[in-house]
Amino acid sequence: MAKKGYSTQPKKSDLKAKENSKNNKRQAHNNMVENRQKKPQFVPKFPLIYVDGMTVSEISEVTKRSIPDIIKELMKLGVLASQNQSIDSDTAELLADAFGIEFKIDESKDLTNFEKIEIEDDPKDLVSRPPVVTIMGHVDHGKTTLLDTIRSSRIASTEAGGITQAIGAYQVKRNDKLITFIDTPGHAAFTEMRARGAQVTDIVVLVVAADDGVMPQTKEAIDHANASKCPIIVAVNKCDKAQANPDRCMQELSELGILPEDWGGDVPFVKISALRGTNVPLLLDTIQLVAEMEEYKANPNREAIGYVIESKLDKNKGPQATLLIKNGTLHVSDYLMVGNTWGKIKAMYDDMGRLVKEAGPSTPVSIMGLQDVPQAGDKFMVLNDERKVRKIAEARKEKSKLKSIESKTIISLDSYSRDKDETPELKLLVKADTSGSAEALKASLEKLSVEGAKLSIIRASVGQVTENDVLLAQASKAVVIAFNVASLSNVKDLAKLKGIEIRNYNIIYKCLEDIEAAMKGMLSPVYEDVNCGEARVLEVYKASKVGTIAGCMVDSGFVRRGAMVQVLRDGVQVYKSTVSSLKRYKDDAKEVKAGFDCGLTITNYNDIKIGDVLIFSITEEVSQDEN
Repeated sequence: MAKKGYSTQPKKSDLKAKENSKNNKRQAHNNMVENRQKKPQFVPKFPLIYVDGMTVSEISEVTKRSIPDIIKELMKLGVLASQNQSIDSDTAELLADAFGIEFKIDESKDLTNFEKIEIEDDPKDLVSRPPVVTIMGHVDHGKTTLLDTIRSSRIASTEAGGITQAIGAYQVKRNDKLITFIDTPGHAAFTEMRARGAQVTDIVVLVVAADDGVMPQTKEAIDHANASKCPIIVAVNKCDKAQANPDRCMQELSELGILPEDWGGDVPFVKISALRGTNVPLLLDTIQLVAEMEEYKANPNREAIGYVIESKLDKNKGPQATLLIKNGTLHVSDYLMVGNTWGKIKAMYDDMGRLVKEAGPSTPVSIMGLQDVPQAGDKFMVLNDERKVRKIAEARKEKSKLKSIESKTIISLDSYSRDKDETPELKLLVKADTSGSAEALKASLEKLSVEGAKLSIIRASVGQVTENDVLLAQASKAVVIAFNVASLSNVKDLAKLKGIEIRNYNIIYKCLEDIEAAMKGMLSPVYEDVNCGEARVLEVYKASKVGTIAGCMVDSGFVRRGAMVQVLRDGVQVYKSTVSSLKRYKDDAKEVKAGFDCGLTITNYNDIKIGDVLIFSITEEVSQDEN
């Protein structure tokens, strides 16, 4: 019971005061939120490095943007996606552009370009692997006979009878160690594979007949072997013949830069008779000795990678391919990507036609189970995920359809690329009407000297440009110089298809002028700083997260984000750096021209004063002739 004279109800004045207090707190909170929203927020710009199949949450993690912000921007682009949904590269690029950040595709993890992926192996996991050998030389100098002799010696030493299945490659055991031979029809196929990026050969055995000496195809074989940068072993064949003259072969080869070890060079020469088998074991020993010096190694305890040597479509068995394993171990039931196709290995045969369950480094095997027939030189990679392999193969097939001759990288004098890391090298393949013209042109070209550029003559020979020349030029990334010689239509068509330029000349000084101009164009450009604008600091603002913001009026030229800036105070330079951010009112700007005001920050500099003069400069390429 309430005391007399006291009321149990609160006074109206107290209620009103309490309500006013609540309203004041609410208003203060709203003002705080509004001020926080008005305050410019500095958002660090992390690049979007895209990996195939990247999800919204992964993009958020890389770019340091919130998932709701990313989903919101995707909705603006007409894409509805959850945080776990994958985004394709085109959408990701548009998203990066919307955020104003850099976009890159990480090719090291992009499985649609698996040829470019290099997986580093721990040196502890590496073991010796058999060398891979290709035999090359002139027609009728005994390449096939030598291969047959090596092959028959292998058959005789095995319990199995004959070869039940030829797969384009085979292995021979010598001193309890294996050697892998690629049975190719000649250096054209060898170069065609190398032109497609398939560097499958470790050692080249050059066969030269002792009674014939160096012949045109011998020179071609040397050019191809040198271009591949493989060690060379010379097998001087037919030494059992009465008219054999091995010393003449050594003399002729030394004139071509193949200097024998007996004469102080580094190329082993082995005198053999492939027909009788004389010294063939010594040749195999020499191959193993070179392999030991080169130390060929691989990691057998990883998923296999390698190249296609041959392929065909069997009407009963379907697509078949001969694979040479470069690294890792291949197993039956593995899923693999091969060129623009894929498959699951249903059966695998070795070079004797026997079923095998696995095959290690440098081993040739024939496989069944591919969806389509791949091309010789295609790279393969095992990825034991059927869904992913199928998806990657479809994406690669689609990319292949979109490619055209126009989009092909053209190897020409006008479009020769610059290399920032190494001295640029212009490679030429010279064809001339006479040996005198070829030698004169080669000598004149080699005398050209342009500082910072290098010129290499891959080959200088007589005769019209052939298909083999085009293949060698493609593999070596060279331009073909045709001096007083013609090219047949089929050769021109092949050159166009392969993206190789054939330049025709009949005046030597005109050729030299063009090559010198191309070498100068290859040089890394010369740059210098050029003043582009000037501004005055009218106001200075302090921001805790951003630093000092200079409110400026651009008096002349223009201001560009990223430009060099000199800070002048009383006519004296006090600091030099770059423009880290540039705004017009609240919006980011790439460039602000004379007559407009702007706000900017200077990288690592906050001591900006009102009245400072800012001089801006950009870096521009200067013509070589001006220096």
